[in-house]
Amino acid sequence: MLSKKTKYGIKALIYLSKQKDGIPIQIETISKNENISRKFLESILLTLRKNGLLGSKKGKGGGYYLIKAPIDIKMSLIMRVLEGPIAMVPCVSLNFYEKCEDCPDEDACGVHSLMEEVRDSTLSIFNNKSLADLIK
Repeated sequence: MLSKKTKYGIKALIYLSKQKDGIPIQIETISKNENISRKFLESILLTLRKNGLLGSKKGKGGGYYLIKAPIDIKMSLIMRVLEGPIAMVPCVSLNFYEKCEDCPDEDACGVHSLMEEVRDSTLSIFNNKSLADLIK
């Protein structure tokens, strides 16, 4: 299930991507327009900034803005930054792999092979969609 953090982060990114020429938008404006708690949104935007998706400007006329074109921001990156691993179990994760303690042989594990297929399908969708695809 998609967390509220990720859902709100995507909504904020869509809002920012609709703004003209990277003009900084204040948190309060995004919060009111997207119906997201200001305090929660601050945390989300900070995470997005620290991971290279947003820039920020302090002071008068300050706020957050996209630092890449929406077409260049893949959903797989957004999901990993906000949600964590795309794989449902750690033994099939490409970036966060961990061996399952209860599984003696991943190659013979039915759960492992199913979850690889789920991961690959999900990753295919996320890699082929950008933030630009979500703008209506």
